[in-house]
Amino acid sequence: MSEKLYAVVGCGARAVIGTHIPALEPGSRIAWAVDPSPSGRDRARALFGDEVALHSSTAELISATGGPGSGRVAGAIVATPDDTHAAVAAELLEAGIGVYLEKPMAITVEDADEILRVARRTGTPLYVGHNMRHMSVVRLMKRLIDEGAIGRVQAIWCRHFVGNGGDYYFKDWHAERSRSGTLLLQKGAHDIDVIHYLAGASSELVQGLGDLMVYGGVASRRDNSDRTMPDWFSYENWPPRASRDLNPVIDVEDISMIQMRLSNGVLASYQQCHFTPDYWRNYTVIGDAGRLENFGDGEGGVVRVWNRRHAYAPEGDLEYPILGDAGGHEDADRLTMAEFLGFLDSGGATVTSAKDARDAVAAAVFGARSIRSGGAVLPIPGCE
Repeated sequence: MSEKLYAVVGCGARAVIGTHIPALEPGSRIAWAVDPSPSGRDRARALFGDEVALHSSTAELISATGGPGSGRVAGAIVATPDDTHAAVAAELLEAGIGVYLEKPMAITVEDADEILRVARRTGTPLYVGHNMRHMSVVRLMKRLIDEGAIGRVQAIWCRHFVGNGGDYYFKDWHAERSRSGTLLLQKGAHDIDVIHYLAGASSELVQGLGDLMVYGGVASRRDNSDRTMPDWFSYENWPPRASRDLNPVIDVEDISMIQMRLSNGVLASYQQCHFTPDYWRNYTVIGDAGRLENFGDGEGGVVRVWNRRHAYAPEGDLEYPILGDAGGHEDADRLTMAEFLGFLDSGGATVTSAKDARDAVAAAVFGARSIRSGGAVLPIPGCE
């Protein structure tokens, strides 16, 4: 296999996904890394080796690699903060560089729609990294649904206990509406996309309630721009009200609950809490001939199916083991990156979809808008 050279734009915590490329495509590597901060460029060198060429802007990268249309950059992974996704992705797409865009696609529906327009106009490949579609638990639930194990889907409920929420989202830019929009988007876009995927349709109506109940009252604050999340993460950071070194600005909700009606009539709900002691997500999918539910979302967990009438039966009627994803979603990251590389190479069908990624953005953005307007029921605009 001939050597292909890739770029990573944004060298924070998610830049690590670029390390999968050499194993998936032997001989290929991350040749360029872009980050405006010296610390980010240092992280790039630690991840990708001393031979990686470092740049401080996307424009500098494009210029250094021969300008638009040169073909030197086989593809670029965009792992910058969410509020920069639209501008960075558009710049790369205009230059003819295929893009792996970290989710969420953007923090506004308008920006997500603009990214889609640029991709269509330029014909440049665009792939959005909704890696959860490749998680074992999701693939298992999707297979059972498609096989008719519970009949036709009627409703989906998702509870997300974000036990690491204080460390993951309230010590840096994620805590600021101007940067992340809402954690329904930054964190919840994963689950909203999975709900859409399992149901086979996108949301057309949303209503929500939520609040900043815990972290807004924590007095200990610090500018953590000199660090990244692994530097401060610890299970000893407990209880939540005893957290230290939170971001100076916190104006996103730490608990959110939304209800959705999908375009095919399926009803769905999503609940997200960032101050639970445990960290996992639980899906309940109810069909017209049974229901399924996951217990754990990684290696060692199970999906149980109930498909006959009885009283309380916690073990269900059928049980399927969840295999893979023992350490979180690293297995899914690898599968997602493999799909991206194949998409660049052949342009074939993918499990993920840029249009579906846009629909997850829309549901999250309008869900937050409902929360912040007292729980109004809001229609969600379709894609142009």
